[in-house]
Amino acid sequence: MPALPQPLTRLLGATLPDGRRVDLALSGATVTAVGPAGTLPRHGTDDELDLTGHVLLTAPAEPHAHLDKALSWDLIRPPMGDLERAIASWRAYSTGMTTESILERARTAALLLLRNGTTAVRSHVDLLTGPEPMRGVRALVALREDLRGLLDLQLVALAAPDTAREVVHEALDLGVDLVGGAPHLAPDPSADLHRLLAIACERGVGADLHTDEALGGEPSLVEYARAVRDWPQGRIRSAGHCVRQGMLAGPALAETVAAVRKAGIGVIALPITNLYLQGWEHPVATPRGITALRAFLDGGVTVAAGADNVRDPFNPVGRSDPLETASLLVTAGHLTLDEACHAVTDGARAVLGLPPAGARAGAAAEFLAVRGTSLGDVVANAPADRLVVHGGALVARSTTRHEIAAGAPAAVPAPTRR
Repeated sequence: MPALPQPLTRLLGATLPDGRRVDLALSGATVTAVGPAGTLPRHGTDDELDLTGHVLLTAPAEPHAHLDKALSWDLIRPPMGDLERAIASWRAYSTGMTTESILERARTAALLLLRNGTTAVRSHVDLLTGPEPMRGVRALVALREDLRGLLDLQLVALAAPDTAREVVHEALDLGVDLVGGAPHLAPDPSADLHRLLAIACERGVGADLHTDEALGGEPSLVEYARAVRDWPQGRIRSAGHCVRQGMLAGPALAETVAAVRKAGIGVIALPITNLYLQGWEHPVATPRGITALRAFLDGGVTVAAGADNVRDPFNPVGRSDPLETASLLVTAGHLTLDEACHAVTDGARAVLGLPPAGARAGAAAEFLAVRGTSLGDVVANAPADRLVVHGGALVARSTTRHEIAAGAPAAVPAPTRR
């Protein structure tokens, strides 16, 4: 079996989500041609990949990770509960973390994402309390270099309301890409929102803000939208969570959707973490804790979805699998299979500002091939048998083996007399 990464020029016999079987020609990191299966010759060489029996998806992107927090649940043993409890337990633990320990967990978490098919990740990184607030930043900047060529990693400086602006600037100086924060947690959410956006404008970078991460309270998404609607085209502006919008209806929701669309803000749904963190105060008829997916989609807003926290105080479970996120979008968000798949693939790449990818000529050669028969099959069963292509090369391969004991022959019931 060829060593990885394995440069490719042909993908053969793949099944697309719409049911077509196709061959694809690649040149470097670009798809050059797509035709019916059997169009391209099979040479049996290492530069071709036989995808018979696989569903071929645009490679997922993770639009909202927390790699610095990931896989810390067993270390912290935090109490289960809502957002406030999670923040408190994380802050208490994070004061003693080292750059090396953060890097070790973050690398493991990033490789889990890659193994499952994710070839681009945007991770928020805390500007930590204590004598060295850049511990997480230094770890994830180092990780980005370690994984260059395997996946694309964007970093967001997650500034708390009490984080000094000089600390945010230091993070950007060290190589963080975007300004982030959670203004809804500040004593004055409006002031914190504009403080963070002012830093982004001063540095000429984009913003990805945790927004309205609660079932109640005064929404801030419209104010965010109005503040960035005149930003230059192409400068990233996105909003994660937007749980409060899932509780709006009528004119308030319509106004929000229109403002977000006009501002070009991408909305990032995070079903697994918000389902866990939200609604503890509602033991009966517990709200879903997911943003207004249908309204945003129907209103022409770019919608993405991600896994968010994975096995840390903010979410004790999670498999770092985009198919898990897609499944939750169907069951808890009432999206169609196609819409759910789009949110974790093309929608997520759009929010990250990445070029279009997938099975069309001229697109980036970023793919996830999953053993299965249809889109519904792979979303429902999430088979572990996967092949991951990044930049036109095979970068991850996973296979499974199943053995099941043969059952005893079914006994034929004796005929009964009537």
